[in-house]
Amino acid sequence: MSEAYGPYDMGGCVLVTGAAGFIGKSLVAELARNDANSDIIALDLREVVAHERLPGVIYLTGDIRDSALKEIFKEHRPQTVVHLASVVAVGGDEQRDWEIDVLGTKNVLQCSLDAGVEHLIVTSSGSAYGYHADNPVPLTEDDPLRGNRDFPYARNKLEVEEMLIEWHDLHPHLAQTVFRPCTVLGPTTNNQITAIFERPIVMGVSGTVTPFSLIADSDVVAALVQAVREPRPGTYNLAGDGTLSLREIAQLNNKPFIAIPPAVLKSALWLLHLLRVTKLGPGHAKFIQYRPVLSNEKLKTEFGFTPRYNALEVFERYRDGRERSAT
Repeated sequence: MSEAYGPYDMGGCVLVTGAAGFIGKSLVAELARNDANSDIIALDLREVVAHERLPGVIYLTGDIRDSALKEIFKEHRPQTVVHLASVVAVGGDEQRDWEIDVLGTKNVLQCSLDAGVEHLIVTSSGSAYGYHADNPVPLTEDDPLRGNRDFPYARNKLEVEEMLIEWHDLHPHLAQTVFRPCTVLGPTTNNQITAIFERPIVMGVSGTVTPFSLIADSDVVAALVQAVREPRPGTYNLAGDGTLSLREIAQLNNKPFIAIPPAVLKSALWLLHLLRVTKLGPGHAKFIQYRPVLSNEKLKTEFGFTPRYNALEVFERYRDGRERSAT
C-alpha cells in the first residue's frame, strides 16, 4: 500500500486518538510546539488534568468505540487523523481488547470517511506478522501477515490490518500510513516486556537467541510527526538498526540469564501467571521464543526516515533512564 500524495496544507486540523498515552502525550507536545498554525485535537478515554494541558491544544474525552465519535469528527473536521488508541498490554479482557482494537479502529475509519479526512496514520504492530518459528529474518513489509489465533494481541493486530487493506481498496481517497513498530522503549517504559528484562533472573528459551528488534519512543514520535508533515502513505516497519538477544539484554542489565526448554518455560509462565507476577500465560511462550525481527529498509528508502538510535542505544537509553529514576 504505497502511493503518491498531493500537496499538504500545514494549517489543517490534526486529531490524535490515544493522546494521553505513552506515545500520544509526546506526539501532541511535538505537534503543538512546531505546528502553531494547525489545530491539534487530543482525544483519549482518560481525561487530561488541567495542569498537564498544553496551550493551543483542544483536549477531548471520548471512547473510540462510541457512536458519539462521529459528532467529534463532524465538528472539528480533521484533515489528518493519527490513530494511536489501542490495547498495548497483553493478558487482559480479550473481548474488551478486541472491541477497542478492532471495533474502535473500524469506527475511526468510518468517522474519517464521513468527515472527509484526507490522511489516516495508524500504529499497528510487528506482532501482526505473528510469532512463528518459520518467520523470515528479517521480516519485510511484503511478507505475509499471519498473526496467531491463540494470541489475542497478535490476532487483533492482524484483523485491524486486514480491515485497513480492505478499506484502502474500497476508499483509496482516504490515504493511509500504517506503521508496524517493534518493541518500543523509552527511559520511563514499564510494561510486560520490560518486566521480562527486570526480573531477578532473566529467562530465555533454549534453542533460540530470542532477538529483540527495538525502537526508541522518541523515534516513534519523530516518524509520526514526519508522517503528519510530509505524508508518504504506505506501510512501514518501525525498528532501529540491529537487534539484541535476550542474553545480551540480561548482560547489559547486569542480570543472570538462564535458557530453559520451551516446555519448562510454559510451566514457569503458568506458575508466574497463577501468582499474578505476570499477565503472560503458558500460551504466550511463543512471545519470547519467536520474536519477529523487522527490516527497516523501506522506512529508510521510501518513507525517508532513519531512526536515531540502534538497538543497543535504545536499550542503554532505557536502562540509564530507569537507573536515574531509581536514585
